[in-house]
Amino acid sequence: MTGQRYELDSIAAVVIGGASLRDGKGSVIGALLATLILVSLFNIVVILGLAIQFQMVVKGALIQLAAAFYIRRIRD
Repeated sequence: MTGQRYELDSIAAVVIGGASLRDGKGSVIGALLATLILVSLFNIVVILGLAIQFQMVVKGALIQLAAAFYIRRIRD
């Protein structure tokens, strides 16, 4: 099927783009910009010849970073 195994990528793009997992508020522009950033980073990983597992590490790190920024934004 088309689109299988892209669930984490889509969630990552939305979270990195600034959407809240708590109330679902976010912007389409933010999600699009985050998608462009993710695709660019993943292409760099492939071009550098790094293992595909490294792509997952980068994706996880970006999600954690976005969550940390979100928590900090809520507290301020």
